[in-house]
Amino acid sequence: MKKEKRKGTAARPFGKRIAALQRSAGSLLCVGLDTDPQKLPLHLRGKKNGVLEFNRRIIEATKDVVCAYKINFAFYEVLGRDGWGVIERTRGLIPPSVHAIADAKRGDIGNSSSYYAAAILKTMDFDSVTVAPYMGRDSVEPFLQYDDKGVFLLALTSNEGAFDFQYRTGGRRRLFEEVVSAAQQWNGARNLGFVVGATKSADIRAVRTLAPDAPFLVPGIGAQGGSIDDVVRYGSTADGYGVLINASRSVLYASSGRDFADAARAECLRLNAAIGAARTAHAR
Repeated sequence: MKKEKRKGTAARPFGKRIAALQRSAGSLLCVGLDTDPQKLPLHLRGKKNGVLEFNRRIIEATKDVVCAYKINFAFYEVLGRDGWGVIERTRGLIPPSVHAIADAKRGDIGNSSSYYAAAILKTMDFDSVTVAPYMGRDSVEPFLQYDDKGVFLLALTSNEGAFDFQYRTGGRRRLFEEVVSAAQQWNGARNLGFVVGATKSADIRAVRTLAPDAPFLVPGIGAQGGSIDDVVRYGSTADGYGVLINASRSVLYASSGRDFADAARAECLRLNAAIGAARTAHAR
């Protein structure tokens, strides 16, 4: 599938776009909309539009204190046809001033990736997408062709299984370092970023050294226990931005009652304060 040429689109590097958005928002925080139908407050659980209403309330309560939302497709695909509708309608609730990430982890042969890219970045109009690099350059390039969008390549993930492959060495460097180094060579449009888990704080600096200007999507600081201080210290770009620090469960389920949206906002403010303190402590 050939991508349509976009006219008049900005070609600023992805990292610069993210930094400008974060300055405007006054926040480095991304909220992951990993909405589990089984964990909705009781008054919404089991209702036809319960997930969408939950997302709407979360976004309304937090949109002025975050820089991004990340919609994890897995939590919606399980709902079948209705789930795809919830993805699209939730995307429509995110204001233009806030970055919308499709956490879809796509990656296939080039022709298939072309359609995945068009579906997510054109039809659904997400600002960026997560992509798995295992199949190599031609599986990633269709996403990179959307030069006014962004691609977050899975590099060093936050789960325990990351140690199964990502830390293996075949030479001088570990596999995740080889992935980042190779991907930097594909980044002619300067619209590539990386997923780097907060739970691997000792190695965030290694990725930043290989990709000094790329934005990082950093999961794992909430329920997974990653260190905000380490993420800011080792992951930030030279200008003090460049990390989208994601929190999902700790925000979404800060309360299981009718006050869930207010509790989510309070948790976002708490996280913003912690991030701000870390930025002050490690200002360059």
